[in-house]
Amino acid sequence: MDAKIQMWMDKSELQELVYIYGRAADRHDYALMRSLYTDDAIDDHGHMFKGSADEYVAWLPSILETWDSTLHSVTNTIFAVEGDVGEGEIYKITYHRTKSMPQEEVISGGRYLDRYRRCADGKWRFTYRRLVQDWTWKRPVTVPGLVPTPAGTPDARSDAQDLLYTHLSMFPRLQK
Repeated sequence: MDAKIQMWMDKSELQELVYIYGRAADRHDYALMRSLYTDDAIDDHGHMFKGSADEYVAWLPSILETWDSTLHSVTNTIFAVEGDVGEGEIYKITYHRTKSMPQEEVISGGRYLDRYRRCADGKWRFTYRRLVQDWTWKRPVTVPGLVPTPAGTPDARSDAQDLLYTHLSMFPRLQK
């Protein structure tokens, strides 16, 4: 029974790791993003980028700053764990809206093929993250398709002023 409980805990921690990745990307918290990878990790986004975790985090602002809005959603998560190493197939759907005019939306579905390692501090981290795109849909943002936020509803932000950080005290922003 102890082995089953440990497996459940490991998979739960890995699921949280992949969820936090999306938050780090959408909130532009590059220090948080870097903390999710081992020192020897590789991130492989195919033709867009392949390199070390440090190089990936240094590259991210050049991409994320081109978007007016992003949303990284995780759907299915499938993990295999053997001791202190693991692998995962992570299904994702992402939404990106350009800042440039005319605005466009890019919606894509795909998977991350991940390798993980439990580090000396007991935390799971990515050792290799590979993006596989299954489909991409690009379309112009049209006036009837993009509606204003209802009055009184706060807008999401990708910086330290997002309500995640100002309203919830248990979710600190690592990036200053």
